[in-house]
Formats: sequence, C-alpha cells, structure tokens
Amino acid sequence: MRTKQEVCDSALVSNLPPSSFRSSSQLSSSHAPGFAKLNRREGAGGWSPLTSDRYQWLEVSLGERTKITAVATQGRYGSSDWLTSYLLMFSDTGHNWKQYRQEDSIGSFPGNSNADSVVQYKLQQPAVARFLRLIPLDWNPSGRIGLRLETYGCPYTSDVVSLDGGSSSGLVYRSSPGPRGPPRDVVSLKFKTLRNSGTLLHAEGDGGLSLSLELERGKLQLLLRRGSSSEPRRLASLGSLLDDQHWHHLAVERRSSHLNLTVDKHTERVQIPAEFSHWEIEQLSVGDVQDFGSQKPKRSFHGCLENLLYNSLNLIELAKNNDHQVTAVGNVTFSCAEPVSVAVTFPGPQSFLQLPGASASSSSGGVSVGFQFRTWNKAGLLLTFGLPQEGGVVWLYLSEARLRLQIHKAGRALLELTAGSALSDGQWHSVELNSRRGRLTVAVDKEEGGVAHASFSLTAGGQLFFGGCPADEDDQECKNPFDIFQGCMRLLSVENQPVDLIKVQQRLLGNYSHLQIDMCGIIDRCSPSRCEHGGRCSQSWTVFHCNCSDSGYSGATCHSSVYEQSCEAYKHNGNTSGHFYIDVDGSGPIRPQPVYCNMTEENTWMVIQHNNTELTRLRPSPGGNQHSVHFDYSTEEEQLSAAIGQSEYCEQELAYHCRKSRLLNTPEGSPFSWWLGGPGAGRVQTYWGGAQPGSQQCACGLQGDCVDPQHYCNCDADRMEWTEDSGLLIHKDSLPVRSLVLGDIQRPGSEAAYRVGPLSCHGDKSFWNAAFFDKETSYLHFPTFHGELSADISFLFKTTASSGVFLENLGIKDFIRIELSSSTQVVFSFDVGNGPLEVRVESSVPLDDNRWHRVRAERNVKEASLRLDGLPVATQEAPADGHFHLQLNSQLFIGGTASRQKGFRGCIRSLQLNGVTLDLEERARITPGVRPGCPGHCSSYGSFCQNRGRCVERVNGFHCDCGLSAHTGVFCNTEVSASFKSDTSVSYTFKEPYELSRNSSALPSSIYSDTTLRGENVSLSFRTNQSPAVLFYVSSYYREHLALLINKHDTLEVRYKLDGGRDAEVLRSRVKSLANGQLHTVTIRRLSDSVSVQVDQNAREEFNLTSDGEFNAIKSLVLGKVHESDDLDPDLARLASLGFTGCLSVVSFNSISPLKAALLHPDTSPVIITGPLLRSSCGSSASANPYAAENTHHLSDQSGSVGSGQPLVNAIRTDSALIGGLIAVVIFVVVTGLAITARFLYRRKETYRNQEVKGVNQDDSPDFAFNNQADPQNTSSENPKEYFI
Repeated sequence: MRTKQEVCDSALVSNLPPSSFRSSSQLSSSHAPGFAKLNRREGAGGWSPLTSDRYQWLEVSLGERTKITAVATQGRYGSSDWLTSYLLMFSDTGHNWKQYRQEDSIGSFPGNSNADSVVQYKLQQPAVARFLRLIPLDWNPSGRIGLRLETYGCPYTSDVVSLDGGSSSGLVYRSSPGPRGPPRDVVSLKFKTLRNSGTLLHAEGDGGLSLSLELERGKLQLLLRRGSSSEPRRLASLGSLLDDQHWHHLAVERRSSHLNLTVDKHTERVQIPAEFSHWEIEQLSVGDVQDFGSQKPKRSFHGCLENLLYNSLNLIELAKNNDHQVTAVGNVTFSCAEPVSVAVTFPGPQSFLQLPGASASSSSGGVSVGFQFRTWNKAGLLLTFGLPQEGGVVWLYLSEARLRLQIHKAGRALLELTAGSALSDGQWHSVELNSRRGRLTVAVDKEEGGVAHASFSLTAGGQLFFGGCPADEDDQECKNPFDIFQGCMRLLSVENQPVDLIKVQQRLLGNYSHLQIDMCGIIDRCSPSRCEHGGRCSQSWTVFHCNCSDSGYSGATCHSSVYEQSCEAYKHNGNTSGHFYIDVDGSGPIRPQPVYCNMTEENTWMVIQHNNTELTRLRPSPGGNQHSVHFDYSTEEEQLSAAIGQSEYCEQELAYHCRKSRLLNTPEGSPFSWWLGGPGAGRVQTYWGGAQPGSQQCACGLQGDCVDPQHYCNCDADRMEWTEDSGLLIHKDSLPVRSLVLGDIQRPGSEAAYRVGPLSCHGDKSFWNAAFFDKETSYLHFPTFHGELSADISFLFKTTASSGVFLENLGIKDFIRIELSSSTQVVFSFDVGNGPLEVRVESSVPLDDNRWHRVRAERNVKEASLRLDGLPVATQEAPADGHFHLQLNSQLFIGGTASRQKGFRGCIRSLQLNGVTLDLEERARITPGVRPGCPGHCSSYGSFCQNRGRCVERVNGFHCDCGLSAHTGVFCNTEVSASFKSDTSVSYTFKEPYELSRNSSALPSSIYSDTTLRGENVSLSFRTNQSPAVLFYVSSYYREHLALLINKHDTLEVRYKLDGGRDAEVLRSRVKSLANGQLHTVTIRRLSDSVSVQVDQNAREEFNLTSDGEFNAIKSLVLGKVHESDDLDPDLARLASLGFTGCLSVVSFNSISPLKAALLHPDTSPVIITGPLLRSSCGSSASANPYAAENTHHLSDQSGSVGSGQPLVNAIRTDSALIGGLIAVVIFVVVTGLAITARFLYRRKETYRNQEVKGVNQDDSPDFAFNNQADPQNTSSENPKEYFI
C-alpha cells in the first residue's frame, strides 16, 4: 500500500523491447514500430507505415495494466514526416478498443508542427490499460506519417474477481455484531460486462428492508424492497451502455436521509424513505446469491469486478484470504477472464463492409447470415446482396426502428417482411436471415423480438454488403435506396461460419471503407441528459434532440423560459390584467408559477392566492385551547421566496373580528394569538396587521385610537360588542403568512372571525435596474461569468451611438462578446475552443434611435442563438463533437472591453446572466463615467397609451394618463360603457353664463369649455334595437342644439340648429340597419359650416350647413332621456321623451367624456344622473362572448416571439368560480323575471330588451362571481389620481 499519493509521471515506453510494438504496416524494416521511441534516432528515426492514410495505427503493449497520465509525440527524426492530429485508443486485451475522449474535446489530440519538437498532452482523466493504440488523423501534407512517442504514468495494482453468471455465484459479506457508528456506508467498485442485465449488489438490513443495484438494459437501477416478496420500487436510474465490456466506476454513499449514487463521472442525489435513517446493513451480496423470494432476478451478473471496497474494507482481498466475514459462493475466480468479441463501427456516411457470400461449391443451396447490431438511428441499410440466379436484389434494412426485408426484381417488390420493433434503443439486437428448402426466415433477438416467415427460395452468390455500398457509382453489384447505417455490428457469420474481422482489417478478407474495426464507438448523448428543466432527450447516432413541450422552456436544450419574470414585464409587453405564468429567475432552476397580474392601477400588482382568503368565523370550542390554521399557497416555497425578494413592495391583509375574544394581550404579557410568517415554515410573529414587527401591537395601538386606551388592540378590550383589528403586513421578511394560531376562543360567549388576504406585491427590482454609460471608455466590471455548458444573456439597451460593445468576458483562448456593430446590427460572438463563431441579427430600423431594444443571446452545446426585439431568431449550430465547455477567467466587462476600445455609450437595463440580475445601479454609484438609472421610457412605451392617453414618465417606467381620453384602463384602451333604460338620463352641464366673468383657472380648464364653438369633434359607440332613438343631445342658452339620433328608418341623423330663429338642418347618413343590436361607432367632425360623418368603417360622408357655423353658449349635454324639452322642436321633443334603451360607450365631445365622468367620478364632475345607469362591457366588441372578462383575454404579443407567455384562462380558484356561477344563476333568474315584466310595458321594444338586459348581466356576471375582497379581479377601479371631464 502506498502511504501517500505519489507522482505518476514515469516514462513507460522508452525501456520496452521491440516485441511490445505492433503496427498496421511499415515502410521498411528500418521504419518498424519498435523505433517509435521519443528522442531516439535508431533505424530511420521513427515509425512510418507503408501508405499514409487513416487506416494506419501504432500499438504499444505495456505488459500489464498501467495507469497512464500523459502522452507525448514527436515526428520521425531528420525528416518531413510528422502527425498534426491523432486519436488515442486503450484496451486491456488488445481487442475492444475504447477511444479516449477529453472531457471537453472531440477526441482528437493536437500533434506536431515539425519533426523534432515534442508535444506532450496531459490526460484530464488518467486511463488504466495494458494496450495503447495511436491512430493518425492528419499529417504534414509535404511528407508522410512519421512518429515517435512516449507515455507517462505509474504501475496500477488492483484486486479482481470474475463471476460467471451462473445461479448463486458471488461474494457475501456479513457484518460483525456489536455497536455501530452513525449510519454512513460507502461501497465502491469497478465492473465490466458484456451482458446488459444482472444483479450487481444487494444490501440487506433489519426490518426486512433491502437495497439492490441491478443492471437493466445497460443502465444501473437502484431498487428498494420491503420484505422478500414485495415488488421492488425503483429509486433511481443512472448510466448507459454499461454492457460495453469496458471498466465502469460505481460508488454508493449512504447518508441518513439520502444516497449519493455515482456511475463513472456522474453523481445523483437520491432521497430514501425515512425508515432508512437508522437502517444498518447486515449482509452485503455481490452477484446473484440471494433468493429475493418470488422476485428472482432475470439474469445473474456475468463479468469482472475490481477493487470492491465497503467502508474501506477490501472485500476481494478478504475473500482471497478466506476471511470469515466474506464468503465466495459458486464459481468465482480471482482474475478477469474476458471473452474476445470483435466489433466494427460504421460512423457513416461512406462506411461499408464487403464480404464474400457463399461459395459456388456450397452444398447448402440457400442463404444463412447472422449478426448483431446496435444503433440510435431508426433507419438504415443493414445488408444487401444480389440474387444472380433470380436476377433480383435483397435489402435488409431498418425503417421506423423495425427490421424490414425487401426482395426486388426489375423495380418490383417480390416480397416484403417485417420483424421486431424499437430497435433503435442502443441495445444489441441479433438478426438471423435463413433460407432453406424454399422457406425464408428473418428472426430478431432469437425470436424474442419477432420472426417473419415466407415461402421463398433464395440462392446467394457474389458479395454481401453490410451498412452501405461503395462510393463507386458504377458498381452495379450494390445499390442502396435507403439511409446509410450508423452503428456497430459484431458476431457476423456467413453460412454459419464466424467472420474474422481482424482478417478484414488486415485486408486479407473482403473489403471495407471508413470503418472502425475492433471497437464499438457508440455514445449515449442523452446520458447524462443535456436537456434542462425536464426536457425529454432523444438522439440519433450523431446528434441529440430535446423535446421541451409542457416544460415552460424553449431552445435547443430547454434552457430559456417562455414566460416573463414579473407582472411588470408582461405590462411592458402591452398585456392587460389576467392570469399569467411568471418565471422569477428566467433560465434558473425555479419553475414557473401561476399568478394574477392586476394592471388596473398605477402600480402593477402580482397577486398570489392561498387556500382560504375568505372571512372565516370561529365558534367557541370548549375542548381545545387553541385554533390553528395553515395556509397553502398556489406556488411552491422557492418560487414564493424569489417572487417576494424580487418585488419592491409586498403586502398582505391580516384581520381579526372579535366579540369577547382577546388577541395579543398587553406587550408585557404572553400573546393569546400569533402567526407564523416568512421563509420556510415561518417564524413566530406577535404583531398584527398595520403595526411594527416585534411590537406586540395592532394598528390602533400604533395610531393611539384603540377602543380601550389600556390596550394596544381593539379586541384586547374583551367587550361584548363586535370590533376588529385589521391592517396590512408590509414587512417582506415576515411574508407570507404561513399559519395562524388563535388562542382566546374557548370561553363561553367568545366569537371571532379571521381573514388572511392574498399576498400582493408590486415592482420588479431587476426590470428597471439600469446604468447610463456617458463615455466610450467607461465600463462596469463584475466577477467572471460561469456559463460552461449553457449561457443566456438578456438585456435592454437604448443609445444614440452607432456602435459599441455591450458585454465582454475573456478566457485564455475562449471568450464571449455581444456588441452593436453598426446602427442596424447586433453581433453575438464567442469561442469555446473550436474557433470564433458569430451570430448576427440585422434590423430594418435604426437601433440608435434612443428607444429601448431587447437583446437575448443563448449558447449551449447544440447551438448559439440571438434574438433582437421581435425579429426572427438567428442561430448557429455547434459542431456535433466539438468542444463545449466555455472556460472564462477574466472579469466580466459591461459597457466596454478590457482594452477600453469600442465601448458603449448609452443605457443598459435589466441585464441578466443565466436568470441572475446584475445590479448595475449599485456598481454604477461607485464607478466614474457611469450613472445609475436611466430616464426616458415614453419614447419606447408611449405607443401603449391609446385613445388620446398621455404617457407620463416615472423614475422606473411610465404611466398612461387617461384624463383626456374617453377610455380608461392601464393603457387607456378599456371602453367605458353603460347600459341605458328608457328613463335613464345623464346630463353634463357646461359653464353657467355668470361664470364667464369669474376666474376659474384653479380648476382643470378642460372641464369648462368656451361657450361658443366654431366646431366639434364628437364620437361614440352604441348598440340598440330601438328606432327611432336619440343618442346624444347638446343644448344652448340661445335655443340652439345639436342632436344625434336614429330615425324610424334605422339610419343615422345629425340635426344642427345653430340659429334660434330657423328650423334645424337635418343631415342623413346613407348607412342603414343601425338598430340591429350590433355595436356601431359614429364620428362627427364640424368646422364652421362643414360637417363630416362616418359610421363604422364606411366611407366618410361630407355635408355643408347653411347657418353661420357658430354654436353659441352651449349649456348641457344629455345622454338618454331629455327631461327639459321646452326648447325643442315638437318632433325632437317627442323622440327625446322616449329615452334610449341600449348601450352607449366611449362618448366624447371635444375634450369632454361625459359618460366616463358619470360612471367613474359622479361626485366630482358636473353631471346629473337620473334613472338606472349600469356600467357594462356592452361596448366591447367581444361582449357577445359572455365570458370575455378581463381575466380571459389573449395576449397581444407584438413581437410574436416566444417569451411573452399566455394568460391562464382556467386558473381561477374553483370554489370562487363555483360561488360565482351560483350567483350568476340567481341573477339570471331575477333578470329574466324583469324582462318578462318589461315585455308588457314596452311591447314595441321587447325583442331588444330581453336580449340587452340578459346580455348585460351575462357580461357582468364574472364580476359578481368575484364580488369579494379575496379576488383580484375586483380591484379594477380607475386610478383616483386621474381627472375626467
């Protein structure tokens, strides 16, 4: 035993005899492989093969298994012969070679640049082998292959045992009785096998519990059993292709609550059931020596084990020494007897193997071909040969992972057979093709996978072609209309005689091209899976693919979230309130979570529900001292914590209604009640809503207005009258409320009710985190970016400069950079060792327009992508077998470069690397030339403010001021609509005449217009079945008026009376059928005597008035029934007295919005409302759909790109939805009764009224369904800071 780790770098080749060297060929005896020793000049100064091609190799036998740590190469002395790249193979037997791959390499090693200098390469992971083979890939084009080499390492000692796979053969270890330490077991070993199934380890302990490690289809399964007869439960599956007859490392470490399971270089943490926390192993079995009751393993382990250690005990060494604790059972030998199996790899696309068929003298008169194959491809030619006697051709091929046989003659299929399924699973599958005495048979996996028969006689002659055809197109003997085969074959036999593939390799038998003989080069690209976030991995021979559906992520490796990170981000995509998924850490490990985004206020609120937001009453419970209630939130713990941490402000209502039920007691005493809040299970909190943490007070105690001054909570007064303590919890460290413990409810007469509202947060710290770079030489620097296998970078920028580097991070050779290369182009460039790669996106609009533009770059092992705003994503594929680790070591530069050249001038905002936000503002505060924050958002987001809404700048973001708009909502795009009954009237009063002399500048000027108008802009939408009907009426103090009405012919009339002494002028539109119950929009514009009228999308109609064009001293504007009709013409007075039944929406008269003022600000606006006026969504074009409420809208994703997400239509709590449904049914019944009554009162309008009244209530029923404080949809009131007129 070595006491300490010794240096392992001794020269291994220099002292070997010539007999230890072999090669594919040699140019002459003086170019023999024995001369290929580093720095030697004997012979011709090194090895050179007879011909220089990629089929040559040099092999060295080290005599015994040796640990190899480095390889050095040199060209042939005094020549122009050297290698520029090569492959390295290792083997224990001289067969079944394994290509050595660096952890981050295509497998090829760099060679020399001349004949004498030495290039040494240290292996990232030492190899253990007896044989080494070097295969030249490229060499000096002016010379030939020439080589001298050395390998470095040290002796390797091990204890080996071989199990023959028979029943009950293996090792059994029994633990010694006596006290044991804490439960921590470690088992480690190496194994190699040709079988893809078998029991490897089985550990039994007390209580009938056992764990076992079993190979199943080349993967290692960790199984748990409770008792000998129970079905095993699979805890984990790890590894792949473990039946490749190469050594694999296995380690199992048991902690109290979990296992660390390692196969080769990949470790998985596995949670184990609680009963294992004190479980002790009584017996450890290696191989199949257990009964397992009825659960007999399918097959025993057949192969070799090495260095089997259990808690530092060498079990193989103990078994050799006949130690009493370890027993060898069955046929066990302490050496590794390996069967020799020569495989051949078809890497494609020019690969083929040609073998002679049955000889003409063969007496069998049929065909017999057998082989095994393994592949990931679902299609490919396995075998083809001609039928010289029949003049046809046979094709045996894979299609849709099934084996198919076709026999063709003269372009016509004579026979088709199919057998097997799922043959592209990477497992070895056997194929047998036999034709004897007129019977043709194709069998897959010894008939387990399927067999097909046909009455058909085959007589093979000529050549057999496996895997493909020669590239020579003139070769009439082999045609391949199918895909080429990529995979491995072994155990080939023709006429029941095995094929010697080593003879094929030596060109002594058959022919071949582009094959790797004596190895199977299959790689499982899905183990471990490079697909992130639960994406499902599938593969072919050369590439893997990730299926990201239902994962919430996108991209080649399911790395990038398809959802935004906050409600704030959704708002700035132009979305309105609704249920959304948010992903708080983007591409990070935290899963997306459903939330409600309330965008009806100046702040954008994220609302997270829990299982009980209702006011819940408590009755006295004499049996129990306390009542405890726990709250389950709609999101998981880490999602909740991240969402709170990301928000600028959070609040949660906590209320207690009491009658003779005390709450907190005095600050000096023990509290009767408390709550738990904060991360995890929460910490005990003894303050109440509206008070400070730790105060043991309620809001009234803080404000000094409790009902009893002796106490700090209203409920602590212990009175018989109902009172309450309620308020908002706003300290984020204490949120959310996890559980509530109420203590004073057991006394007779005690009554109480509690309510814990949903968690509401606003603000996104990361979304507005920005820095302004005012010089090209200014930059911010951060620690090195670690994105070795996958990296995503996203940010927003705005600039007036035409170029500059946004971001750069350098390594020794690797780098990553994103820059604005011109005023219309962004470039993402990087190098992971394969040479620089660039991805570019060209914009059709200038990017130096001082508006925000969004950049998202991603790089993973499959591809690099770059997305700019809503433009199509640009991608660049990575080499399939290239370097894939991005290795950086310098600082990360933002807004500049390490050389201080080509720096960026402008703003960068919301910079995130792999979902983590960099705090630009904090770093900018201490960096010269960089300022925190970046004002000016309306240039980018102002277009979201619609319908005359005005964009108002805020420090973080913008706000739409809808004061001059007839609409409301966060973007001034929500219709303000009302359903009118026949006696409904809304009257808006303009300035009184005596006010003309008064100074009213202190009031908003838009409320009081000039009294004489030379023009108007009028617009409104309506929906009605009534005709005739007056929609709109404006009167004046001089008996002048403007009226908009639908006449009895269902067409629109505009009546102007601008001269009190003359009759009104009637302007009639040609658009018909306006009283059809559909939504119509009317726009009227007058300038002096010119009037234009437009109805819906019809052509504008022009009219001229004969009056002087002045509308003098306007008095009032009336919607609905006109009560003061003294000044009206008799005809108009009769129509006005009928009122209006239907819907009016977004009514605008110049800068005045009378309907909006009446509905939203009736107390502060000069309006008089008589009769019923019900706000409705009837003016929405979607209102025909009764469920078109705010929470079921679809996204208006302007970019059309993945990433804006979709609102969750059906994410409403089922209990609230059920209550809402019941209320809606009750309302429907009541309204139907009213409608029947109305039928008798207004028969002429009955058709419309039934439809309108029902329709309005149906549209509004979702509002009733959530008419409680718990639901966020009820918080859709207009911002009270806005002014409407």
